[in-house]
Formats: sequence, structure tokens, C-alpha cells
Amino acid sequence: MTGAPTRVFVARLAGLAVFDPLGDQVGRVRDVIAVFRPGSAHARAVGLVVEVPGRRRVFVPMTRVTSMDAGQVITTGLVNMRRFEQRPMETLLLAELLDRTVRLTGRALQKGDGGADEVTIEDVAIENGRRGEWRLTKLFVRRGRQGRLRRRGETLLVDVEDVEDLAVEQRQGAANLLAAFDELKAADLAEMIHELTPKRRLEVASSLDDERLADVLEELPEDDQVEILSELSGERAADVLEAMQPDDAADLLSELPEDQAERLLGLMEPGEADDVRRLLAYEERTAGGMMTSEPVILPPEASVAEALAHVRRADLSPALAAAVYVCRPPLETPTGRYLGLVHIQRMLREPPHEAVGAVVDKEIQSVPPTASLNETTRRLATYNLVALPVTDDAGRLIGVVTVDDVLDHLLPEDWREADDDLADRDARPVTTGAERG
Repeated sequence: MTGAPTRVFVARLAGLAVFDPLGDQVGRVRDVIAVFRPGSAHARAVGLVVEVPGRRRVFVPMTRVTSMDAGQVITTGLVNMRRFEQRPMETLLLAELLDRTVRLTGRALQKGDGGADEVTIEDVAIENGRRGEWRLTKLFVRRGRQGRLRRRGETLLVDVEDVEDLAVEQRQGAANLLAAFDELKAADLAEMIHELTPKRRLEVASSLDDERLADVLEELPEDDQVEILSELSGERAADVLEAMQPDDAADLLSELPEDQAERLLGLMEPGEADDVRRLLAYEERTAGGMMTSEPVILPPEASVAEALAHVRRADLSPALAAAVYVCRPPLETPTGRYLGLVHIQRMLREPPHEAVGAVVDKEIQSVPPTASLNETTRRLATYNLVALPVTDDAGRLIGVVTVDDVLDHLLPEDWREADDDLADRDARPVTTGAERG
């Protein structure tokens, strides 16, 4: 391999752009795949997991990597677009070694301050040998917290031979793995977590804070959602459900056994639980079953400036930020009488002091919570909307159906895992995949 350093720390590869020889970006590095030799601490790095457009993760053999440094990875341009599936003998160095707790052997114990022999792996290094073969050779580890002040333990760079049972599954945290992928959007982090082993998936998910875990759960397949939530303590699970959008929380609870769902609802804050209970009362493929109960709601006397400030909130999805819904008090669903909506484009054209009640769009008709998926979809398409108000028989706003809610129900259940149609992709050369094995 030309242009490559002899030693590369794997955590520094996370997220690096991968280019072909012409300078076109192929994707980004998400992990390094290694195979341990039976009875040996050494492992051979056989390839990279690269995320290509469409959020597909593919295998790129190390033999196709021509340059690898702190800023980018260059390949021959030959990429097998088949979705990567981890084989039993393979180890993902980032996902499965970072944060693992291992024991140092006698030789490594002589280094440093002579502290405890138990250390945590914070990074791993692969080296390019004389035959062009990349091998796992070094571990950057940290001893546990030391002394009465509980300062962070010292760090050591040790040989792989200086730790016991590296290839054996051990208890493991997730702080360093999550730090390596801190920049990922929730959907991309969910994709990464989904592809982990069940044990590692739970370890990583449990290490996320409540808000981040809520965002990730909303992007995971239902089986993964149920698996993760069921492993959390009752209080933690309730906190995460409260951080989720009410409609997503309701969808997840509907997948649980009735007694478990009821127990979690009882642990939630009463106001949050009431919102979710209302949504659970509707059939799944109706406007009531798909809607979120937390759109931007303002009284008619609120100014355009105030409305624009509300839709700038970072926690709003683009669909919910596209309009404000004008209602008589109370302003929490179910509201007072629904008056109409104001699109963000209209607000941008109006004076900041103008009252939103003076510029409401009354032409967009709401739908009842019993409206079918087909009826709701047609209404969104007819009026080119990204969100549609839902009102009850008394004319009160009870929620909003967004286009992403509708898409979740129109797409097949396994849409997150299904390969995209490759027929219309660019004519990039493709390998046979024979080099992996």
C-alpha cells in the first residue's frame, strides 16, 4: 500500500471520507473488520465497513485501500455494493473492542504506576506489515480511576500479547465508541446500532442519555425498540418514553405486552402518559393513530415574530416547523376551537408585528381522527402539504399528521433493512466479493 502510514489508530478512522482514485467520494468509514487467528491475540484487518449513499454499509477489502491517513482513505474505486453482513469469525474493531475491559499480563504490569491489572481499551492500532497485511498490534488502554480524588487512571500503549483473552467476549462500556461517532445523526447511529450483536446493541443503547436514546429508538425497527426498552429499568424506560414524540412512544408501547405497557405508563409523568394514552385509543392506520399531539400551537393574538421564534426550535422536525396551528385556549391538545394554520412561507412575507390570527389559512380542511391512511395520504398529496391538522367532533385540534408519519405506514415493515434498487446506480466498477473470505 503506497502513501499509507505503518500504524493507524482505528478510532481516528471513524467517519473519514473514502474516495476513489478520481477524487469522487465513495462514502465514509464506519468500522474496521478483523479476523482473529485461533488461539492467538493477533488479528488480521481484512477490510473496512464503508457507508455509501443510501445509508448502505458495504465491505471494502484492505487490498483495495491504496492510501489511509488522518484526513481521508483512498481506494481503487472497486466497490462491492452488496450490503455488509458480519460473519461469525469477524470482529468489528470499533464496535466490539472499544470500551472492552481486559486484564494485563505480567509484562504489561511492569509498565506505568503498577496499578490494577484491569484496563479499558480506548483505541486499537493496526499496522501494515512487510507483506502489505494489516494486523492488530497495539492497544491504547486506561487503568481505572486511582486514589482518593478518583482521578482518571493512567494510559498505556501495550502490545496485544500483553492482555488476556482479547478475542473472548468481555463486559464492555460504550463511551469511546459513542465519542467516535458523536457527529452521527440519530438515524445513522440507529443504523449502526441495529447492525451490532444483541449484547453489544444493548450496551451501546444503555450508554446513551435519555434524549439521544429516544431519538435513536424512533429510528430503529420495532424488534430492536422492544428489545432495548425491555432491558432498561422501569424508571429509565419511562424517562426515555417521555423524551420520545408521543406518537412514537405510543407505537412502541403498542408492541409490548399489555401489562408491561400499562406499568410503564404508570411510571411516566401523568401529563405525558395522558398524551400517549389518547393516541393508543385510535387504530394504528388512522389519522388518530399516526398523529403527534405536540405541534406548534398559538393563540390568534400571537405575533408573526413570536410564531417564527417558535418554529426555530432545534427540537422540531422540519414537518412540524412548517406551520403553526392557531387555536383558542387551552393551547395544549385537545385545544379550544381550531381556527386554522399559518405556513412558514406566509409568515416570512408578513410584518413581524402582524397577528397570526389575521393571516390564517382556512382553506386547508382538517381530518377526523378516524380518517384512514389512504384518505390522509390523498389529502396531503392534493394540497402539497407536509402536515395535516386532526380535529375532533367539537372542532378542537387534537394532533397533526406529518408526511413522515404517513411514509412510515406506507413503506414495508422492513424498509430500514431492505436494499435499495441498484439498477439505476452509477456505473462504478464492482468486485465479485471473492477477496473476503
